[in-house]
Amino acid sequence: MSPHERVNGRARESQGFVVETTGLTKRFGDRVAVADVDLRIPRGSAFGYLGPNGAGKTTLIRMLLGLTDASAGTMHLLGRPVPARRAEALARVGAIVEEPRFHGFLTGRENLEIIAAAREPEAHARIDGALARAGLAHRADERVKRYSLGMRQRLGVARSLLGDPELLILDEPTNGLDPAGIHEFRAMIRGFVAEGRTVLLSSHLLSEVEKICDEVAIVDSGRVVMQGSIADLARGGQQSVLVATSDDARALAIVSGQRAVDSATPGPDGIHISLAKDVEAQPAADEISRSVVLAGLAIRRFEPVQASLEQRFLEITSRLEEAA
Repeated sequence: MSPHERVNGRARESQGFVVETTGLTKRFGDRVAVADVDLRIPRGSAFGYLGPNGAGKTTLIRMLLGLTDASAGTMHLLGRPVPARRAEALARVGAIVEEPRFHGFLTGRENLEIIAAAREPEAHARIDGALARAGLAHRADERVKRYSLGMRQRLGVARSLLGDPELLILDEPTNGLDPAGIHEFRAMIRGFVAEGRTVLLSSHLLSEVEKICDEVAIVDSGRVVMQGSIADLARGGQQSVLVATSDDARALAIVSGQRAVDSATPGPDGIHISLAKDVEAQPAADEISRSVVLAGLAIRRFEPVQASLEQRFLEITSRLEEAA
């Protein structure tokens, strides 16, 4: 029996995962949109499902929500199998899939009242709070046809809060938001996590996922190519060092020929040195600094450079392209 199945009669959610998929696959004819995806999303986290447009992110979300059938594999939401117990699972799930749609001739509040009428009685009492959390309290009584795309995205978030969800699934939710709106959205997501909710966020915006999420799955051509914490994934990238000296032109010539150096590029803040992948970072850095000092140059700056998630994503996907 899999370690993710029942253990001594305890429910799956006791394992700490709110989303679990095994071998999840979706085919449209000969095209594979989602390929053998295994996901484990921890409870109480912001999880990024990250990849370029067309990578299969929305298709995976639609399968999780039971909006399209999987071709193969299994899924569990909040410990319940989907689609077998879809209604039970989705009672505590809020979601935005693609661009949220509303009745344009009704106000934001009226749209939420219609949604709340189909839910439990408590949903009506959550409308004002949901509008406030989404930053729409001051625009709640305007007709939605006057809303910008970003405001409709916010109304979609408000709608997803009406069921007091344990899990929020948001598909490209920052589309249409200006920089100030993105900053507010980031704070909103972290607020949900602080409350104990889990947020699954799909996006192609690497920099935003890096700022919002605790863990991430990087997907390319429908397949998860790497999964883990933001820090761990970035740490796995190529190691680099930034060096500034009293004579960067001479320093560049000195370090460029060293075995431990993969590449060295001058910049306004110093020399950006990428270390060879088969060397240990600390001894290599020590050798670089030693060679510069022995050449009579003063070191004015010497620091490791943390790889960004974007750099790591480009490394991974470029290797996949080379192997194809």
